[in-house]
Amino acid sequence: MAHPYSLLLPELMEDGEPFLSNLDIFLFSLIAGLIIYWVMFRKKAEAIPEFKKLETPAPAARESSFIEKMKKTGKNIVVFYGSQTGTGEEFANRLSKDAQRYGMKGMAADPEEYDMSELSRLKEIDNSLAIFCMATYGEGDPTDNAQDFYDWLQESDADLDGVNFTVSFSSCFFFIFVNDDGNLEEDFVSWREQFWPAVCEHFGVEATGEESSIRQYEPFDSKNPFLSPVTVNRKLNKGGDRHLMHLELDITGSKIRYESGDHVAVYPTNDSNIVNKLGEVLGVDLDTVISLNNLDEESNKKHPFPCPTTYRTALTHYLDVTSCPRTNVLYELAQYASDPKDQENMRKMASSSPEGKALYQTWVLDSSRNILAILEDLPSLRPPIDHLCELLPRLQARYYSIASSSKVHPNSIHICAVVVEYQTKTGRTNKGVATNWLKNKVPTDNGHKATVPMYIRKSQFRLPFKSSNPVIMIGPGTGIAPFMGFIQERAWLKQQGKNLGETVMYFGCRHKNEDFLYQEELEAFEKEEVLTQLNVAFSRDQEKKVYVQHLLKNNKEEVWRQIHKDNAHIYICGDARNMARDVQTVFYEIAEELGGMTHTQAVDYIKKLMTKGRYSQDVWS
Repeated sequence: MAHPYSLLLPELMEDGEPFLSNLDIFLFSLIAGLIIYWVMFRKKAEAIPEFKKLETPAPAARESSFIEKMKKTGKNIVVFYGSQTGTGEEFANRLSKDAQRYGMKGMAADPEEYDMSELSRLKEIDNSLAIFCMATYGEGDPTDNAQDFYDWLQESDADLDGVNFTVSFSSCFFFIFVNDDGNLEEDFVSWREQFWPAVCEHFGVEATGEESSIRQYEPFDSKNPFLSPVTVNRKLNKGGDRHLMHLELDITGSKIRYESGDHVAVYPTNDSNIVNKLGEVLGVDLDTVISLNNLDEESNKKHPFPCPTTYRTALTHYLDVTSCPRTNVLYELAQYASDPKDQENMRKMASSSPEGKALYQTWVLDSSRNILAILEDLPSLRPPIDHLCELLPRLQARYYSIASSSKVHPNSIHICAVVVEYQTKTGRTNKGVATNWLKNKVPTDNGHKATVPMYIRKSQFRLPFKSSNPVIMIGPGTGIAPFMGFIQERAWLKQQGKNLGETVMYFGCRHKNEDFLYQEELEAFEKEEVLTQLNVAFSRDQEKKVYVQHLLKNNKEEVWRQIHKDNAHIYICGDARNMARDVQTVFYEIAEELGGMTHTQAVDYIKKLMTKGRYSQDVWS
């Protein structure tokens, strides 16, 4: 169909000349279009609605008390900044983060936002410290955000008794001034290197690691572990019926930072044999895809583990199937036992009666029965697998003391562990989840790398701030792990020309020819005089057993001199139930005998060492 305009135009022609010019046609079309638009699309005028005036809610009151904020957040250092261009604020943030290295917690604060008259209350917080990082501009004028504080200082009669640095009270002030003359960064670093040792001396605390990286954001953690390739997995012991192993995890390119004394967390998977047996006993297809949804719609936790998934994946990666079930699990499962006697016993074990507690202790705990063993020993108990998955606890990460120093091995984390395997009273062989899983993580050359999901957990188990302080390390068995890192770091410090205090090691094992862990490395460190003394207790190489605490007692005069006169730091790693307790008892006895103390005084003496960070333990039961 032709355009309407093409039908009209020929009628407007006369003697071959156009009746209307092109401009006339354009204007005519434009006017016609506007008229059509107005007729077809215009709307009636709408009444303007009346709006009620909204009551603007008053803004929430801002916390003006830095003292209350410090108390709520557990901070004991506050760094106030006067900043015009951001430099003072940057330095304040760096100083507040530094506090973490010294076992303290800091916060940066703008004096304009807080009631500065509360400075006199700072002594309410133990071991508190106020730092003022103040910039100036113009002719030495205070910055805009510090002007009110400056005026307050000039005009008020502030009562700051108890917070003067020259008096040994719980709080003190430090002022540093920032301007744009010279090399600011260089001046700040120089001042900072002198400042923190002075703080440590004033408060009687030790640094947890001067050069550790204090990161505000960590790339890898419990919810986002790093898949680290295993580069070394070797057996440490030369004989015996145990398997002690040394592994090295590659962290190249991960930006993971660690310090000697930190822990590495690994996420193991359950033994496939146990998982398969559970499927067989319960008669289910483990590869069935499932999604367990929380019936409580208000709950933040929608699933007990990531869903959708399969029963096999849940039982392998997410659920703890090797621990002894708790009483609440037994109570919930009892309803599925077809034998009334089994039901009765399961409910009894979940009760608070003395008889029930004793039954749970002997039948479950002392016999080391996991959920598979319980299902095998109670044939009438066949719960639905989905309910079982709901009841079982989550499989947790396992933590190991790192057996290396990042100064020597920045791209590698070392683990020292013993493979757990034992016979239960029921005749079964129970195996540790993580250690057996790690044992099988063997590096290969076929292109497939064995990997371990891991992340770092920071620790307070740190070498002394001053390398000249003596250290006494006590770690039998795999308790030697963190001390391998400590000794490597002391060797590195010696290479840097640092003055080393005495470095004394007390190690214990069963037989010299079987499980003297890291023997070659330790003896080399002793030969290089990095280790001042290497004391080893071989507990079963003679008729009467000898342990590390016996060696300590034999060296009591030397030990007392190192602790009492030379400011030595004591480190203990290993079994908490027996070894750590027995070692602590020996220190009490040494303090009583050579320090002339009563038992109560000796206990207080060791407690004070703990408070000062000079008696540290990394122990497990």
